[in-house]
Amino acid sequence: MPTVSVKWQKELYPGVEIDTTQPPYVFKCQLYDLTGVPPERQKIMVKGGILKDDSDWSKLGIKEGQKLMMVGTADEIVKAPEQGPVFMEDLPEEEQVVAVGHSAGLFNLGNTCYMNSTMQCLHSVPELKSALIKYPPESGRSNDLDQSSHLLTVATRDLFTELDKNVKPVAPMQFWMVLRKKYPQFGQLHNGSFMQQDAEECWTQILYTLSQALRSPSTSSSVDTVKEIFGIDLVSRVHCAESGEESTETETVYSLKCHISQEVNHLHEGLKHGLKSELEKASPSLGRSAIYLKDSRINGLPKYLTIQFVRFFWKRESNQKAKILRKVDYPLELDIFDLCSDDLRKKLETPRQMLRDEDGRKAGLKLKQKTSASVDTDVNMPDAAEGPSNGSGESSKATVGEGVGSDKNVQLTGVYDLVAVLTHKGRSADSGHYVAWVKQENGKWIQFDDDNPIPQREEDIPKLSGGGDWHMAYICMYKARTFPM
Repeated sequence: MPTVSVKWQKELYPGVEIDTTQPPYVFKCQLYDLTGVPPERQKIMVKGGILKDDSDWSKLGIKEGQKLMMVGTADEIVKAPEQGPVFMEDLPEEEQVVAVGHSAGLFNLGNTCYMNSTMQCLHSVPELKSALIKYPPESGRSNDLDQSSHLLTVATRDLFTELDKNVKPVAPMQFWMVLRKKYPQFGQLHNGSFMQQDAEECWTQILYTLSQALRSPSTSSSVDTVKEIFGIDLVSRVHCAESGEESTETETVYSLKCHISQEVNHLHEGLKHGLKSELEKASPSLGRSAIYLKDSRINGLPKYLTIQFVRFFWKRESNQKAKILRKVDYPLELDIFDLCSDDLRKKLETPRQMLRDEDGRKAGLKLKQKTSASVDTDVNMPDAAEGPSNGSGESSKATVGEGVGSDKNVQLTGVYDLVAVLTHKGRSADSGHYVAWVKQENGKWIQFDDDNPIPQREEDIPKLSGGGDWHMAYICMYKARTFPM
């Protein structure tokens, strides 16, 4: 990769590397990080005129040590007068993030919307961010963790930090480079451009890497942070009708599958289909292969429940992943009690009853307050602060603390609230466009379309259910509704 210097206004930036395997737009994103000049405002002088986003590096004759001239105006925060109101634009970036109510978008580096949407969804999990902040540096990493996994974990932490302290779009250059090094399939090229990839594969690979890296080696029983946040324990009855053999299996998965067929109209129906499967394996009693039916139940709940809509299948005629466009409704509030094992249901009965009682008490209190207010608007209502509370005033949705250990003070209920949706628009997983729709800490929903965050109404989120060529849910992430012990 040639190294050049870039002259912009009175500044000279030496030692800027150009990756000639990537389009010039990526180089412009690097300069954006250095200068604050957005790519669309940059005019870079090269042989033959102005550098275009899709120019061919091989035809530009860029040489080692060459000096490039750039013209463009950076986004600057408008300075307020010495006396007068302080506008949001005058605040430091960290304070702007709080004022705006959402974090930054991510520049598309060339068909990287699958990666951007995945990272925006995972970025919304405070427990994951907390674990990444505690991740040790190079000297403290586990000996059995490979270098590429370590670098990807560090890059994830750094990217989350950048998103939290910026309102302007972030160029995820370092993260993307490390991701491609760890998983080369995300660096596939077609006609010189990076190919679109499957967001679910990206999601799965990143979580797998983080699960390896975020294990606590300090105890004899290694703590898997990712498993504690996303892990779903399943217990399965495996039965062969032909031989009468029956066995019980246990496993941990990081997502449930919503299978889609002509009979499936709602998420709950698809989840029930996904927990039943048919497999062929060797039968000891028959001495040959036989068909077994596997019926699974949830035996351990996660803090964050991830659900994948199985919308893509391999189509041999076109040699690509085709898409099932069928509409499948999903709720803002999901109760999976009936998908749980008998043992887990017994454990959930008490916290669920407490949750129902608290919801009923609050509903009655609100009605009482409304009635009292209509009679006397000056009446004092101290009861509003009574009952179990997490400090937010929403006792029926006790907040899970940012540290994994803090969850010892709460009980899961089997009820979950939707906090993120990753959608896909198009006919194939390896084409089209991915977008993240994420609920912020202030309760508002933001559509992260790469570098463009757009506020959305909560009532419009369940409409991303499919049935046409518009954005439809591919991955949903729900947060556990808990009750204080």
